[in-house]
Amino acid sequence: MPQLQVIAHHHIAAGEDLEEIFALYARLTEASRAEPGNVSFEVYRQVGAERSVVILERYASAEAFAEHQQTPHFTGLLLGQLVPRLDKRWREAYDVAD
Repeated sequence: MPQLQVIAHHHIAAGEDLEEIFALYARLTEASRAEPGNVSFEVYRQVGAERSVVILERYASAEAFAEHQQTPHFTGLLLGQLVPRLDKRWREAYDVAD
């Protein structure tokens, strides 16, 4: 079963406190990395566009990613606290060849 690479793009809405937002991303990162099916989880701010963020996530399988989407940090931190502060969000997913 191939691993799954997820690339999530976020654009933080104007007027949002970036320090607060990145503190939430730090908590999301720590919790996501602790999941048994998580292979890696990295958050990057785009050079020259401080409100543009990319999250590079890799999971052991598509099922592990589905489990990630049910965790309290996904539903509470990401969906509950971060997403309402974004003005754009999209995601790509790729199978990773062995």
